[in-house]
Amino acid sequence: MKNKDRGRVSQRTEEISPFIVMEVLEQAKEMEKAGHHIIHLEIGEPDFDTPKPILRAGLKALEAGETHYTHSLGKRELREEIAAYYIRKYGVEISPERIVVASGTSPAMLLLFSALLDPGDEVILPNPYYACYPNIIRYAGGKPVFVDVREEDGFKYRLADIEGNILAKTRAVMVNSPSNPTGNVFTKEELQALAGLEPYIVSDEIYHGLVYAGSEHTMLEFSDHAFILDGFSKRYAMTGWRLGYVIVPPEFVRPIQKLQQNLFICASSVAQEAAVAALKEGGPYVAEMAGIYDQRRRYLLSRLRDLGIAAAVEPTGAFYALANIKKYSTDSYGFAFQAL
Repeated sequence: MKNKDRGRVSQRTEEISPFIVMEVLEQAKEMEKAGHHIIHLEIGEPDFDTPKPILRAGLKALEAGETHYTHSLGKRELREEIAAYYIRKYGVEISPERIVVASGTSPAMLLLFSALLDPGDEVILPNPYYACYPNIIRYAGGKPVFVDVREEDGFKYRLADIEGNILAKTRAVMVNSPSNPTGNVFTKEELQALAGLEPYIVSDEIYHGLVYAGSEHTMLEFSDHAFILDGFSKRYAMTGWRLGYVIVPPEFVRPIQKLQQNLFICASSVAQEAAVAALKEGGPYVAEMAGIYDQRRRYLLSRLRDLGIAAAVEPTGAFYALANIKKYSTDSYGFAFQAL
């Protein structure tokens, strides 16, 4: 007897939408193969090579045979170096035992939400948002709840809008500063206000180090009732090394460690050695790249203003700017392919 369900794909996989950035990138690559010259504006990736001291540390690790499994939380030296970085940069003291090193910030997010959410638990997100957030939350069994943010506010939350959406099943509020896709940065006062909310704060800080006016603040300056996502891809130009981390409240260390052991075992041993060098020697390279990003940002914003499609509030972080194309289209996804 034939099994009618033999070719069935799981419902949760069917319900995941494709990552729209990759959809545009892959179409652009096909056009390049056909001979077209493409200016890539779709993917959030530095166009710099990984700085030389970081490369040398990776090569040294390979030559020294540092190619074996590590502790599931990450190499002790790296976790200590991350903790030291938080003292230097933010004046915040954290235990290396609260740091879980993962194979990128996206796997770290999967571990986090898998440990935090039961089926039906809710996570508040801003709209617009990084396109993968709701998919990862849904995959972990949670429900994303979208709070519209306004162009005139720099696409940042109004506290009353969040408070109106906090219910019995609300487990966390997601914050991304500097933001993907808006490039806007939350102030110290804005983060302090969010820290006073009852649910956990999940703060995605992957674009820290790429701020061009004022300064960035980690949520740990204001609350221990928070999860901090960060990594090495963006500011150190290490996207292909696939290395990130999450700093978690003490009660979540062991649950997330068990998930890591089963799902990923550990992060790349070689990438972890390179990351130690990034934290120790990467500062001047980050500053140089940030200076170039700022030059490009200023040029891009001037051209968007000339075209009459610049957002109302100037983005001051990451390497993103939203263009207001409402006079042309209300379908941003379709417009991206049209522009391509």
